[in-house]
Amino acid sequence: MTQRPYNFSAGPAAMPEEVLQQAATEMLDWNGSGMGVMEMSHRGKDFMSIAARAETDLRELLAVPSHFRILFMQGGGLAENAIVPMNLSRGGTVDFVVTGSWSQKSAKEARKYAAPVVIASNEADGHTSLPPPASWQLSADAKYVHICSNETIHGVEFHELPDLKALGSNAPLVIDFSSHVASRPVDWSRVGLAFGGAQKNLGPAGVTLVVVREDLLGHALSICPSAFDYRVVADNASMYNTPPTYSIYMAGLVFQWLKRQKEGDFTGIAAMEARNLGKANLLYNFIDHSQFYVNKVAKGCRSRMNVPFFLRDEGRNDAFLAGAKERGLLQLKGHKSVGGMRASIYNAMPLAGVQALVDYMRDFEKTCA
Repeated sequence: MTQRPYNFSAGPAAMPEEVLQQAATEMLDWNGSGMGVMEMSHRGKDFMSIAARAETDLRELLAVPSHFRILFMQGGGLAENAIVPMNLSRGGTVDFVVTGSWSQKSAKEARKYAAPVVIASNEADGHTSLPPPASWQLSADAKYVHICSNETIHGVEFHELPDLKALGSNAPLVIDFSSHVASRPVDWSRVGLAFGGAQKNLGPAGVTLVVVREDLLGHALSICPSAFDYRVVADNASMYNTPPTYSIYMAGLVFQWLKRQKEGDFTGIAAMEARNLGKANLLYNFIDHSQFYVNKVAKGCRSRMNVPFFLRDEGRNDAFLAGAKERGLLQLKGHKSVGGMRASIYNAMPLAGVQALVDYMRDFEKTCA
């Protein structure tokens, strides 16, 4: 079989090839049912079994405690920027740590439903570092504290989640973990709610994952649509309205794939973390030792999933992208708001893909010498 190109898209992103092959095999007939998953009733026993297994596998993979509910919703992270404050803010103060484009959007959207306060920001340095938690000006009456634990565009990541209790706050921590979910373990003792669109690391666009502590259910504002009320969604096992059935099925296949992964003595999410560290270190080490490329993010908070970088001579950008495409290296252009390049190296990106990128970057540098 001809080697497929390596897709470095930030999302929708590359998926594991064996998952795509299994989905293709089951497209017309899932498990002898005579139906494809897209044709099934969401309340039929066939799809109910698919959804139940997906939830069970995800709970096991991420070690989600029993007092958290797993919800399969719609609307992506942008919708959750509204749904979270409608459910958790009670119209009061909510704290935001702004570390890039996504947390900026979250704080802006929350103004419609609550009183957001930016308690820390890295805007002054171009979103290339993380403000230390000890410096955060936490509100005494905050209903929750929101962070984007991995900024897809700017490439900064919280390698450790903040311990709000140690900082003197009893507010629950809300994390947008869209672009690094399932790439590493989650310390649920520090989290009240986590949300993320599936289209970066878990599957195709369409399903949004919400993991919420049970005590945070039942506080939605009166204006919150019933389909977005976490209590209603939880009480109806994510079936209050017709869920994104095929996206849930595809995510479930990814969960099964993740459970099969091994790296040394590690399996599952631990294996993915070890593999992702290896991929990220390979790419960052090359960039750091090059006089041709540069990554501007502080080393202590560089994202393992989204690696933005720049050619020191940006007049060569078009040639770089054209050459990359010829080598089967796709979607490397940086986000329009920051420019440059970006390599998203999610779970489905193999080490061989990152090595191929490094080899090309080295060759391109030589041709420009």
